Amino acid sequence: MASDTAAPSASTPGAGGTAATSLQELRRLESTPRGLTDAEAAERLADFGENVLPETRTTSWARLFLRGLRDPFTTVLLCLGLVSATVAAWGTACVILFLVVVSCVLRATGEQRADRSTAALRDLVAATAAVLRRPDTALEPAGRAGAEGQGARRPGPARETPAAELVPGDVIRLAPGDLVPADVRLLRSSGLTVHQAALTGESAPVAKRALDTPAACDGGPFDQPHLCFQGSSVASGSGTALVLETGARTRFAKAYAVGARRGASAFDRSVRGISWVLIRFMLLTPPLVLMANAALRGRGLETLPFAVAVAVGLTPEMLPVIVTTCLGRGASGLARAHGVIVKRLPALHDLGAVDVLCLDKTGTLTQDRPVVERALDAAGEDAPQVLRWAAAGAWWTLHIADLPLADALDEALLDAADGAWEEYEGVAALPFDPVRRLATAVVRGRLGSHTLLVRGAPEDVLERCALEPAERERLLARAAREAAGGLRLLGVATADRPARVRPYTSADERGLTFRGFVTFRDALAPTAERAIQDLTARGVTVRILTGDHPGTAARACRDLGLDPGDMRTAGAPDELAATVVARCTPEDKARIVAGLRAAGHTVGFLGDGVNDVPALRAADVGIAPREAVAVARESAEVVLAYKDLTAIDHAVAAGRRSGGNIATYLRVTLSSNLGNVLAMLAAGLLLPFLPMLPAQVLAQNLCFDAAQLAFAHDRPAPRELSRPTVLRPHDLLRFITGFGVVNAVADLATFGVLALSLRGPDALDDAAVFHSAWFTENLLTQALVMLLLRSGRSLAEGRRPGPVGGAAGALAAVGLLLPVTPLGALLGLPALPVAYYLLVGTVLALYALALWAIRARYERRWGYDGQSLRLDRP
Repeated sequence: MASDTAAPSASTPGAGGTAATSLQELRRLESTPRGLTDAEAAERLADFGENVLPETRTTSWARLFLRGLRDPFTTVLLCLGLVSATVAAWGTACVILFLVVVSCVLRATGEQRADRSTAALRDLVAATAAVLRRPDTALEPAGRAGAEGQGARRPGPARETPAAELVPGDVIRLAPGDLVPADVRLLRSSGLTVHQAALTGESAPVAKRALDTPAACDGGPFDQPHLCFQGSSVASGSGTALVLETGARTRFAKAYAVGARRGASAFDRSVRGISWVLIRFMLLTPPLVLMANAALRGRGLETLPFAVAVAVGLTPEMLPVIVTTCLGRGASGLARAHGVIVKRLPALHDLGAVDVLCLDKTGTLTQDRPVVERALDAAGEDAPQVLRWAAAGAWWTLHIADLPLADALDEALLDAADGAWEEYEGVAALPFDPVRRLATAVVRGRLGSHTLLVRGAPEDVLERCALEPAERERLLARAAREAAGGLRLLGVATADRPARVRPYTSADERGLTFRGFVTFRDALAPTAERAIQDLTARGVTVRILTGDHPGTAARACRDLGLDPGDMRTAGAPDELAATVVARCTPEDKARIVAGLRAAGHTVGFLGDGVNDVPALRAADVGIAPREAVAVARESAEVVLAYKDLTAIDHAVAAGRRSGGNIATYLRVTLSSNLGNVLAMLAAGLLLPFLPMLPAQVLAQNLCFDAAQLAFAHDRPAPRELSRPTVLRPHDLLRFITGFGVVNAVADLATFGVLALSLRGPDALDDAAVFHSAWFTENLLTQALVMLLLRSGRSLAEGRRPGPVGGAAGALAAVGLLLPVTPLGALLGLPALPVAYYLLVGTVLALYALALWAIRARYERRWGYDGQSLRLDRP
């Protein structure tokens, strides 16, 4: 090819042009069976770029920090802080602005850690490749190259070249253990099998062979026998291949790039929904306070600091601190106890909200190896001798043919037979060939004879056996039934031949005596069955998305106690309702996960291969084991120390504990704050003075918020762990409205007590006495709310309060003692007469009874958190 010729454009393997002959592909890529010259390769490298995966840019920390300011809740807090500063309420402004900064710093740090991509994506990409390159003096036209495309001349020796320098049109050699460095088409092959599990989820090696003109294939590109893809590895055999695609155009790179990164998580959606509920209240509160005081009391802008303080009093200012503490403790506990690493703290909350867990079968429910199920004779009866013949054939083929390692089925035979081959003496071996799909070992038989031990695909073994047509059809039908039941089959046959010295060939594999079948199933993960039961008990529905054959997937599910009755293949109209979806491509998995999320579910996905990356990125929570391929591990938000479903169960429980504590904080603080706001609005209209000074409102909020830090250390009741913890704004609003009204009624009752009991010839100013009395009553009612509205604590459960009880006691002590201290005087809170405490004690007792009764009603009707107890509710 002349140096001024434009580089050819490659086509996607498995798409258009797959029916082209080898000659046509060589001509299209303007290459030869002996490869390109160095000059041609250099020119194409400049045109196509290096054979490397595209890198993902990370967003700077500063940009992430600024992005955090766009959060609606943070934005409103920031605006309230600026308004407070404008009206010289410096204490309120400093506290609000400090919390805004802390919130944005925590968010930016977590997102930067989650978004950081790594060069470990190249773990599945070969570092070097054995490339054939022609000398520059041997330039040949494409037509002449085509004449050699059928093997007229064997290419010369290959040289190791950095895989990054591969270009379309290069010719490479593949050997056992090699990583396929690009998407290639086989020109020659000998017994070639490749592992494609990282791309397709298929656990067994796939036979590949060179085809001059490929036939039509109903499956996807990975089923094409003449194509190999980047990310797969050579299990056995060898081959020479033409490079079709490199870099970002490979299937490997496209699988990583499918779909955008997941949208808002369950945690983000919950917080955003709650924020907008609060925003509506906060935006309405200051104007209402100002207008009401101006209209009824003649007070104008002097009430603005109080109006801002009331609006701030409604906000859960400590939410970022509570969230970070709850999730941080849960994540560190998971890492210590179970080796589970949570890369992004909100993902732990999302784990607690998961109600659907999707996972691949291979390597998750099953191990990456088959095990022998049974050995059957031709009549379908158990036949241990069939297993011994098959194991002896595997042993001697492995040793005499000098194979680098046994394939997965042979390993299973040797494990099951446990030395049964020792009674045989090997003579010769014909290793497995993906064309004839057989492997044969020759052992010494009776005196003067050799015995051929043949094993392979049932239809190929039966074809070479001396059988009546009807018998052959019967055995083929039996094999089909076993395969439909999810078992792999190996046919076993023998033949006695006179002993000889000359080599055995495939021509000797004729006139065989059929002995039976050996059936295999996927080895189950030892903890999978119990883990699935535990997850189901927690209200998590397990869905299997696998690239395997439907029968294989169904068999594994039945062995684990799952009902695969509603199994579907990918693309079926009702695939979202199926327990098992087979024949899934990476795009199918991502589509199903996205569909479940769109239906209102919180979805987790467990995967470990390149084929799982799109689904990992589409799920609310992506989960990968530590031994997963690097690209999957980096796409996940949760990394397991081991591929063990019990670790996910522990992680879900930890997420629900953290989520339950966060939900408790929101319910307690918002219901209490709402009651205080309603009472303050009413008092502002009824009293000739402000019901509480802005500094006193701020001090009260700080005391309450500090006490609520104890919720980060609380342990929710066990029933909180039996269902997903999802914060729904509508349910939360119903909850806080009900309990907030009760709190407001208690406050208004306190007003009545104060109006009746604290008037008379008292030297104390009425306004100061009112401020002090209501300050004390507010902290006492908030202490009661903390004890009585704890997450999931049934009223019948006589549990010790723990850290929450201690915090509530401390809060009550502050309310009682602060007015008699010098700090109380600085805040304008005088000491109160003893009669007040007796009267307020009566009010608080009635308030506790009312709170108890309303909560009991909620528990009977909705469950404690205001949600239906039915686990099937989306």
